[in-house]
Amino acid sequence: MGPIGVISDTHGLLRPQAVAALRGSALIIHAGDVGRPEILDELRTIAPVVAVRGNVDRDAWANRLPHSETVEHDGVLLYVLHILEELELDPPTAGFHAVITGHTHRPKMETKDGVLYFNPGSAGPRRFDLPVSVGRLTAADGKLHGELVYLQV
Repeated sequence: MGPIGVISDTHGLLRPQAVAALRGSALIIHAGDVGRPEILDELRTIAPVVAVRGNVDRDAWANRLPHSETVEHDGVLLYVLHILEELELDPPTAGFHAVITGHTHRPKMETKDGVLYFNPGSAGPRRFDLPVSVGRLTAADGKLHGELVYLQV
């Protein structure tokens, strides 16, 4: 079906470099702190979007975004929420291949108990000296591969 683009912490800023990096995605996951609804509208011009609400998404439009979401794509099961510390289930027991989060603005990818924990970092306004980044997930034969994409801004 194609790769999954993963973006988080746009905080109202969708950079052209992020749009370019997400082109060709079969699905885009936004892991919260969207900032404004137009961000999701623009991402939908690339691919279908699954988005969760982040801690800064407080306006009325954000009420329609869920706190967490389950996504099945190409035979893999993904759990999406903004803040990893708010995870209230055991991903391996629940059968998830990956947990996708945002919030920290720090890109991170690690596997624990067979589950990929994936944070694409922040694609919005730069915070401190942290990179500006998005992510890409590809599924093949029920296995998941993650890639962090650092944007030149």
